[in-house]
Amino acid sequence: MDAIVLAGGYATRLWPITKHRPKMFLPVGGVDVIDRIFDELEGDDRIEDVYVSTNERFADEFERHIEDSDFSKPQLSVEETTGEDEKFGVVGALAQLVERENVDDDVLVIAGDNLISFPLSDFIDEFEARGAPTIAAYDVGSKERASSYGLVELDGDRVVDFQEKPDEPKSTLVSIACYAFPAEALAFEEYLAGDNNPDEPGWFVQWLQATRAVYAYTFDGAWFDIGTPESYLETVAWALDGEATVAENATIENSDVGSGVHVMDGAVVRDSTVERSVVFPNATVEDCTIRDSILDEETHVAGLDLTDALVGAHTKIPDGN
Repeated sequence: MDAIVLAGGYATRLWPITKHRPKMFLPVGGVDVIDRIFDELEGDDRIEDVYVSTNERFADEFERHIEDSDFSKPQLSVEETTGEDEKFGVVGALAQLVERENVDDDVLVIAGDNLISFPLSDFIDEFEARGAPTIAAYDVGSKERASSYGLVELDGDRVVDFQEKPDEPKSTLVSIACYAFPAEALAFEEYLAGDNNPDEPGWFVQWLQATRAVYAYTFDGAWFDIGTPESYLETVAWALDGEATVAENATIENSDVGSGVHVMDGAVVRDSTVERSVVFPNATVEDCTIRDSILDEETHVAGLDLTDALVGAHTKIPDGN
């Protein structure tokens, strides 16, 4: 069995934090998001090759990241895009990857920017027991939130209806970006040849479900789709279990560092209050109140009250030159 880790997005909603880094490299509890997935795939002997589907713009960053890691399975597969307006859509990218890499085995597909609380090995167990396309499903608890995802209707564990991003969802059980397909169900080219939507895997699942049995692996616990500043900060707060994490070589002086705060290596927080925020390496915060914000590496902010702020790397506010 092979695995495809989806890592081709440009994360424009997280700019400037992700303008020059893939969002999959955002740290959560001291571990990059994508490394949590790599670690599980590395440890499962059923997974042979791990294809990291990314774009030309971030290919070098992923290459360096993989080379500097201890993981042996991940290998890059690069789609020929450099910007959001050139993207093929997820299904289009999957079709190209399957052809480019000559994938002819069962495949696990998972988003590289998702954090899930269930072991991937359990999901693969379920897929192997069924021998049929299997999706992971989660109750988001809100119909408003469910309208942003693929809605799943089940009869037992079998998917009997699937609606991608319905305007009026009938339930709150949604498909998340974790799928397993038998080799014979890798019909991406056939799907696209029918002029179907190339953007989201859910549309492909909806099409697939109409022609064959598809099953769902439902789980409780946590699931985070890291696509916005709010969702990233929620993920960090969950990983820190409501506590604050301060790197050993960070400096905290005369400051109140609240729950859900991650202060990284070499950062300095002085005479400030920081709540539910992430302070990247070598950033400096002086005489500030920072809430629900992300300060990138080597920023320097002083005398400010920031809420819901994204401050890009090397920024100085105020800029004293």
